[in-house]
Amino acid sequence: MKKNPLPLLLLFSASFGLFGQADGIMTYNIRYDSKNDSLDYWNDRKTDLVQLVQQYKPAFMGIQEGQRHQVVYLDENLKGYSFIGVGRDDGQQKGEYSAIFYDNNKYKVLESNTFWLSKTPEKVSVGWDAAMERICTYGLFENIATTKQLWVFNTHFDHIGVKARKKSARLILKKIRRINSGNFPVVLMGDFNLEPTVRPIRLIKKAMDDAMEISQEPIKGPKGTFNGFEPAKIPERRIDYIFLKGLKVASFAHLDDRRENGRHISDHLPVLITLHQ
Repeated sequence: MKKNPLPLLLLFSASFGLFGQADGIMTYNIRYDSKNDSLDYWNDRKTDLVQLVQQYKPAFMGIQEGQRHQVVYLDENLKGYSFIGVGRDDGQQKGEYSAIFYDNNKYKVLESNTFWLSKTPEKVSVGWDAAMERICTYGLFENIATTKQLWVFNTHFDHIGVKARKKSARLILKKIRRINSGNFPVVLMGDFNLEPTVRPIRLIKKAMDDAMEISQEPIKGPKGTFNGFEPAKIPERRIDYIFLKGLKVASFAHLDDRRENGRHISDHLPVLITLHQ
């Protein structure tokens, strides 16, 4: 994997130096395993993905599009991490996961669950005008050293349904209000398949902070997160986000790390923030 530009490394080392052992949070659409991807086949990029996570060491990483064997591969190769999540097709192992990996040396999970983005969120279902099942996985985590707790939510909105994306935003915010009776800090991240000016994103931003907008350090990396496996094109479409409530952001980046051949590790860039602690 190609190393990152020096300014990006300095950004994150500075954040850790100024704010102590600040937690990193990453959201990453890792692209499902498709044999049609040719030069970007999963088996050719999976080790680079593991190296990227090991390099930045986020306390939490929410993935999207992970099929069971991809999730298992990450679980087996990301030492010091555990995960929560289920497959969206059956609530067990079938279909894509919106799994949350967490540093099990720093955090323990107190409770976890998954709901479907639909009118019947407690059971496997397709919502509104969506093209397929969509889910949100969440957990309540406790810092082992400090006993402080926070909720982490990870989701992947539908790529077709306009109504589904709007309703999904409302449903998740409703769930957060209901679940977070202890008023703990909250992280909501994922691939929302929406650009920043669209109504569902504006709705979420009324209730939570967009991590990009509250970063204390200048934003690093390209403007967008969707690269479409086009190595020569600078990503312009921002559709992956980290939203927060009750937390402060030290630094924010769209990571454009590449494989040795110059190609992207996934068709999305990972979003990485460090928290101000």
